[in-house]
Amino acid sequence: MERTKCLIIGSGPAGFTAAIYASRANLAPILYEGIEPGGQLTTTTEIENFPGYPEGITGTAMMADLKKQAQRFGADVRFGIVTAIDFDVRPFVVTIDGEKQIEADSLIVATGASAKYLGLESEAKFRGMGVSACATCDGFFYRKQDVAVVGGGDTACEEATYLASICRQVYLIVRKPFLRASKAMQERVFNTPNIKVMFEYNTVEVLGDEDGVTGARLRHTSGEETTIDIMGFFLAIGHHPNTELFKGKLELDEEGYIKTIPGTSKTNIEGVFAAGDVKDPHYRQAITAAGSGCIAALDCERYLLSK
Repeated sequence: MERTKCLIIGSGPAGFTAAIYASRANLAPILYEGIEPGGQLTTTTEIENFPGYPEGITGTAMMADLKKQAQRFGADVRFGIVTAIDFDVRPFVVTIDGEKQIEADSLIVATGASAKYLGLESEAKFRGMGVSACATCDGFFYRKQDVAVVGGGDTACEEATYLASICRQVYLIVRKPFLRASKAMQERVFNTPNIKVMFEYNTVEVLGDEDGVTGARLRHTSGEETTIDIMGFFLAIGHHPNTELFKGKLELDEEGYIKTIPGTSKTNIEGVFAAGDVKDPHYRQAITAAGSGCIAALDCERYLLSK
């Protein structure tokens, strides 16, 4: 059976950064890219807030750069999905695609989190062309334009108020007759003049053309339909951490994110480390994911040296 000192699961900014650091530490890591090679950033058109790219870069191109950098230092990047892990043996036994097994002295989990979408065909059609799940990432592209945010919780209210500071008009589409956000966040929304809260509306269709989103068709609970003209359509209905594989094994919080020892990437199982959005329900930025990938690789290196 093949054996590796360090096996990395996931290929977003966290996974590839971990691979760069682990490779430079002569750990000869193996990285499996998972179900979405490159992670969520491959669904983003332009990235302008990642240091080192003054002219901006597409998400796909940036992930290709990170992959190439990891491979340059010797990381073994492979297609494949980790389908099972035996944490009860040392080294850990990792199953790939339900067939191949690898022994790993340590694991870095960087499987990320997936944004929740409405499930509309039109929404999928315009993803990356006006449909986004990250206002902080993509809001800048819609300066002085009209946009919509879907959701009624704290995240939706935060994104709506952020967008209101740079956009002309923000529609906050809420399916319930009230906001679930904290009182303070509700007050911020209601006190922001260019946010229009549309209670008891559901999105029926995202409208657009070859250039991207142009509007959205909404339906009130009464059955009445209306159309709003917008250039950006932002989802803020939550994220789902990709931790199904680790339930009952790694310690998770109530939302399913991996818990780590504060200030480290260490999980409740010695030799298993977590990095990126799979452990971060708050920031979810490429740069914070990359930073945590560095931390995980350094923690992993120190763990292996101690053995």
